[in-house]
Amino acid sequence: MSDRETQPVERQLPTDEARDLLALVRDIAQREIAPKAAEEEDAGRFPREVFTLLSEAGLLGLPYDPEHGGGEQPYEVYLQVLEELAAARLTVGLGVSVHTLASYALATHGTKQQQVEHLPAMLGGGLLGAYCLSEPSSGSDAASLRTRAVRDGDDWVLSGTKAWITHGGIADFYTVMARTGADGPRGITAFLLPGDAEGLSAAVPEKKMGLKGSPTAQVHLDGVRVPDERRIGEEGQGFGIALSALDSGRLGIAACAIGVAQAALDQAVAYATERRQFGHPIADFQGLRFLLADMATQIEAGRALYLAAARLKDAGRPFAKQAAMAKLHCTDTAMRVTVDAVQVLGGYGYTADFPAERYLREAKVLQIVEGTNQIQRMVIARHLAGPESR
Repeated sequence: MSDRETQPVERQLPTDEARDLLALVRDIAQREIAPKAAEEEDAGRFPREVFTLLSEAGLLGLPYDPEHGGGEQPYEVYLQVLEELAAARLTVGLGVSVHTLASYALATHGTKQQQVEHLPAMLGGGLLGAYCLSEPSSGSDAASLRTRAVRDGDDWVLSGTKAWITHGGIADFYTVMARTGADGPRGITAFLLPGDAEGLSAAVPEKKMGLKGSPTAQVHLDGVRVPDERRIGEEGQGFGIALSALDSGRLGIAACAIGVAQAALDQAVAYATERRQFGHPIADFQGLRFLLADMATQIEAGRALYLAAARLKDAGRPFAKQAAMAKLHCTDTAMRVTVDAVQVLGGYGYTADFPAERYLREAKVLQIVEGTNQIQRMVIARHLAGPESR
């Protein structure tokens, strides 16, 4: 690697507090996360101690109410924190995004009593969450989920299988969408399950092409009994809660994607200014300079897009279309930029001696999670032209 020092991203932040927060995050990322990232990803090791540190630093509940342990930061700040974490290691950035997604239902639709009882531990007590919507037979068609919750006195009994669950098997709590009524979106209800609930288990984690340090597993619910006090929102309200959570979660994925792309660009620039061919640094050659310029421009455009969507959310305005656009553009950008970064490094880019190949493998999953990019195009088109005629 080059000795050329990577310059921090120039950020527009709303307050001095936000600037101090980003400086803290960058310091943690550089000292505690990045140095171990390659080795631990290769070994498939989940860095639970890093999440404990982030919790202690108040970084696992940034967008939520401080009354319950949150940081009361606007989304435009929270997302830039995610970007910094993902640039150091996607397992961490994505993990924080998923934890925030898992906390969303209770933080926004829980009763006052539920929030007082559970949120402090979820947001700042060292707990880690998982979000359970997808199933083996219902991914993009989430409204067709089959996991069922049956009322039994003051309890609910949940049975079924959830699939592609980040933190499956290691989470301390699971936000689960289950069917309590008829088929379709109006028959779905949200529940908060403790990670040690009897009847809850996880399959062996999936063997993935990238993001190996972040466990992704099926979660089995075999007659899991939970009291009605752990139902979130009204019966039949779960699908609306899930979609609302995903609008915010897609912004998290967009920010993570830009973090990965930025890390890839930084490495490509560092390598290009050091590597010499024909008596010159390869960064002197116009073809490569133009490639680096295009990579940087795509990243800046993606960052601007996700921040514009975040500012709409912070202002209380509709942002679902812009969230889908941000997720689509930023994750496609991450894919293009990481491919180009490997090309800049040439043969070295194809080896595990440099992280460019890891960035490429990780970028691919971001085009799939929390709604494939084909689904994002459907969402955007519906906002433009209305629902499809069938």
